[in-house]
Amino acid sequence: MTTDAHCGHPTAAPARPGGRDPLPLAGRTVLVTGVSRRVGIGHAIACRAADYGASVVAHHYRPHDASQPWGADDIDAVMTSIRTHLVGSARLVDIPVDLAAPGEPVRVVEQAAAAAGHLDALVCNQAMSSPDGPLSEMTEAVLDAHWAVDARASILLAQAFAAQKGFASPAPARSGGLGSRSVDNHRGAIVFLTSGQGLGPLPGEIAYAAAKAAIAGLTPTISEELIDAGITVNTVNPGPVDTGYVTDADREAIAAMFPQGRWGEPDDAARLITWLLTDEARWITGQVINSEGGFARWRH
Repeated sequence: MTTDAHCGHPTAAPARPGGRDPLPLAGRTVLVTGVSRRVGIGHAIACRAADYGASVVAHHYRPHDASQPWGADDIDAVMTSIRTHLVGSARLVDIPVDLAAPGEPVRVVEQAAAAAGHLDALVCNQAMSSPDGPLSEMTEAVLDAHWAVDARASILLAQAFAAQKGFASPAPARSGGLGSRSVDNHRGAIVFLTSGQGLGPLPGEIAYAAAKAAIAGLTPTISEELIDAGITVNTVNPGPVDTGYVTDADREAIAAMFPQGRWGEPDDAARLITWLLTDEARWITGQVINSEGGFARWRH
């Protein structure tokens, strides 16, 4: 292991046949949205990115969780947990923002980039859970609310991320800030999250399914637009993941639909999503990846 003279971050030893970099995100900064609960996917992604050497900017919006049946977590405890995963001089910044509010997605990226000097990766993990409902009960307000959080915010976050200087051209050496480093041919990565709406019905979730379908459908188009800038764009459907919202009865019944007899866990999703941010995944873009652990919707 060596140290980058520009930032003091551990960097990988010279490549060796068959070897893997234990810190593939060292010196980079990752913005993860929806990091508000220790049992959530966002927290798992932030922790794994930190394990890989990254500095992390964690967005959260606690009022949403407070309005849900499962309730809100202690944000300070969430951030403390992530800090235990940081490596070397990597740092954590948290930004509380309602991404449905006009102008806020752009402000989050600008604030994160100002703290970091440059963002290297973006994971759009934020999601609105409820209210929602079946077609017969759907309203304009509910549709618009889900669109604003589950689709519009992700599009605008990606737009602001890609607008940073340094993409599509060699990035200059930079000093100070989070994850500062000297790089050639700056590469970026965006990962959106969708759901399984394209693989089977989501009963009672018309608004959520519609917004998440939009993100999955846009993935090839956004990827094509950004690939010449050196930014890969992929979308992950993590399948049913137990993030503390399911009842005991549902947990038991749905577990039988998985070959391994269990629900997905947050780190099951985080392992794939964080890997897509590394250089090992630089040839993968424009894909919607279903990572459901063999979930069989017809299994009873």
